[in-house]
Amino acid sequence: MSTAPNTTRRRDRIALYVLCLGMLMIVLDGTIVNTALPVLKDSLNFSDGNLTWVLNAYLIPFGGLLMLSGRIGDLIGQRRMFLWGMSLFTFASLLCGVAESQEVLIGARFLQGVGGALGSSVILGMIITMFQEPREQGEAIGIYSFVASAGGSLGLLLGGVLTDILSWHWIFIVNLPIGIATVALALRLVPHRDGLGFKENKVDVPGALMLTGGLMVGVYAIVGVEKEGWGSAQTLGLFAVAIVLLTGFVVRQARIAHPLLPLRIFRSRNVTGANLVLLGVLAGMFSVFFFGARYAGEILGYSPIEIGLAFLPLTLMIGFVSTVVSQPLSERFGPRNVLIGGLSSIVVAVLLFTQTPVDGNYFANLLPSMLLLGLGAGLSFTSIMGLAMSGATPEDSGIASGLVNTSMQVGGAIALSVLATFASSRTTSKLSDGANQLEALNAGFHVAYLIAAGIVVLAIGVAVFVLQNQQAPAGDAAAEGHAAHEHAEHGAAAPVYSEVA
Repeated sequence: MSTAPNTTRRRDRIALYVLCLGMLMIVLDGTIVNTALPVLKDSLNFSDGNLTWVLNAYLIPFGGLLMLSGRIGDLIGQRRMFLWGMSLFTFASLLCGVAESQEVLIGARFLQGVGGALGSSVILGMIITMFQEPREQGEAIGIYSFVASAGGSLGLLLGGVLTDILSWHWIFIVNLPIGIATVALALRLVPHRDGLGFKENKVDVPGALMLTGGLMVGVYAIVGVEKEGWGSAQTLGLFAVAIVLLTGFVVRQARIAHPLLPLRIFRSRNVTGANLVLLGVLAGMFSVFFFGARYAGEILGYSPIEIGLAFLPLTLMIGFVSTVVSQPLSERFGPRNVLIGGLSSIVVAVLLFTQTPVDGNYFANLLPSMLLLGLGAGLSFTSIMGLAMSGATPEDSGIASGLVNTSMQVGGAIALSVLATFASSRTTSKLSDGANQLEALNAGFHVAYLIAAGIVVLAIGVAVFVLQNQQAPAGDAAAEGHAAHEHAEHGAAAPVYSEVA
């Protein structure tokens, strides 16, 4: 009996870990900087206003380029796009680590955002293509989901450790060995598949400019809301520009022969519904990551390392559920039903956070909520990723992957801005009523949790009425996946998506 299939399967498994290692590096960078901001402010003499650009300079290009990067990855080959992104991200991390001025650090953070978008936009698409047997694909998505969802809390811990023990420079320098190893291993282990090519699939340059410009302007408007306010001329003007650009992009995609984003992808109820549900999950997760970390630090007085350790049980729970529990449950009950259960757990967890007192205790007031949130996130993210990619064939897996990542980044930024605005307004109101600083802060956090819970409830409604379980028997699904892959390898025409009336 030939051992070739087993060898290929083992190679693909190792390649999965390589891809997830690259994703982990990118996800960590989204939060690892947070714990170092006070030190960065003093070290490079940042003002309060300029300090936000350490975060925004990364988020704006990252959120703006994901969709474009995913589509170009389909055309030039997803592994090539991944390698370009990881290489640029690693180089930019070096520049961040040696920066001695505000200008160099902010410029390098912008390059990091570009590299992060290029690399992360195609990872999920490559995983879906590599693992087409349903059980293996579910397990692979579980590992990816763990990295994508739990990496943020790991970043809080790692950022605190590196900043306290070494210096802020090391939160960036730590990326160098990881990035170099990821690129080297990807060259050796990740299978290369030719892209669709530019000859038969022309690049819609005007559409690319409208999409990227619209997303970047929109993200810029969102990250400025906390300072400028929702009703300011700057915020309203930027949102108007973003809406015009994105509307023009959609109209153009419907009319041209070679669209950058084929609108047919949205005919799948699972693709559209899963991306909408993802916004609800992010609202729940970000409310706890942001306000829970602030509660631990500003109200309970935890140090950066203690904040990271406080979130560790959440990370471990997400890892266990997404890699061990979620796939067997999906096989038995269907991914939509598992998702509904996960969302319900998130609602309960976020509502429990509304009960945190000023003199709270970790084991009584935080740990139970953390574990429930980890359970819900582990179940939800794995199901969402599988459902979001279930309507995409290999030809469009890059754009579908980019769409999911865009929903995560832009949706997360929107959710956090909305929640932060309401929390700040409630805090100001309580202070004017005579409450002390800690009580006012805590009241603001509670309002944010309530709104987040309401958004997750809406996401449950979408999951119930829009999403559908699409589970074929293992043999049939594997055969269909193999046929679709062969279809793509031989330069097939545009894919057909399952349309549910």
